[in-house]
Amino acid sequence: MNSAQPNRQWGPILLAINLVGAVCYVIAASNGWYPAHERALGIHSVTGEPYVWALVVFPIWVVFILLNLIWSAFTVARQQWRRGIWLLMTIPVWLIAMAIDYAHH
Repeated sequence: MNSAQPNRQWGPILLAINLVGAVCYVIAASNGWYPAHERALGIHSVTGEPYVWALVVFPIWVVFILLNLIWSAFTVARQQWRRGIWLLMTIPVWLIAMAIDYAHH
């Protein structure tokens, strides 16, 4: 078996980890969303939502930004451009997660 063979598995695994992280992000961010019934009444109160976001959601972002930066560094250092497609697939995953979050604010 080729020694590079196990490295091929990291792309799908890290993409799956990013998918799980994006779902966790949306679930954590949902704690700061306006309740639908308040939005329907035109009530837009701001209480602790920014603090909830900063304490819960921001650490999730930091972990995944660091993970993806390390992944990017390994991809560039090893010049594994074809395997970098897995890394690029994380971009729409996180954009969709952020769009879901911001649509509820």
